[in-house]
Amino acid sequence: MTFSQATAVEALGASRYAGVLHQGWDIMGITNGGYMMAIAARAMMSETDGRVPVSMTGHFLNPGGAGEVEIEVVELKTGRTFTTQRAVMTSGGVTLLSVTGSLAAPSTSTMESAMMAGSPPDLPPPEECVRAVPAVDAPFPPPIMDRVELRIHPEDASTLLGRPSGSAVVRGWFRLIDDEPIEALAVVLASDAFPPAIFNTDLPMTWTPTLDLTVHVRNPGPHDWLKCRFRTRFVTGGFLEEDGEIWADNGTLVALSRQLALVGR
Repeated sequence: MTFSQATAVEALGASRYAGVLHQGWDIMGITNGGYMMAIAARAMMSETDGRVPVSMTGHFLNPGGAGEVEIEVVELKTGRTFTTQRAVMTSGGVTLLSVTGSLAAPSTSTMESAMMAGSPPDLPPPEECVRAVPAVDAPFPPPIMDRVELRIHPEDASTLLGRPSGSAVVRGWFRLIDDEPIEALAVVLASDAFPPAIFNTDLPMTWTPTLDLTVHVRNPGPHDWLKCRFRTRFVTGGFLEEDGEIWADNGTLVALSRQLALVGR
């Protein structure tokens, strides 16, 4: 099943859509948040005339599991450039996710970047990085690793074996399987597909439940491989943040993300 098929929605009328959280897109039985946001964003796109996500913020209200869901989309404002919407995903009467997003027509601007204070992560070629595959008899790496291809920098990949590097950073390559091109919704997925950067420290954490995830899409694609870097700087007050940078292979900035998570007890 392709990513496009796994995120498909069916119009029910009155700005309501049916979708399915498919098996295998999960972590310990809980559906991946980026995948859930992509389904909600698919419904939002269906309400517009070819507009694609520019900014998406998802608030995770209850864990999702494999099964049917319904998404209701509410238009907050539509202008010449942007459409802002809210999408609420429910399953069996339980609200799983609320997403607020701004969508716009794909940019045709050829203006070069006016300021670039950062650069893509320095990664070995994908074939020299460590591919994350689902564990057979352990919860981590999770089943979603069979749905995407992650190739993690050798210096950061020790977290997969329970030997953290000591630095709260994870760098690596991302792409969809079966040569499916990466576009805006897959960029949202990529922002939540990597192991948490905090797992590369010696802090005693086994899970980091996400409260909210924001993704700013600068270049929706299509792309082949993405070069990604995620890092955490602060663990305080019972919360941690994870900041992400997603780049195209040619050095173009694709997206920025920020995730707020609870410090698991």
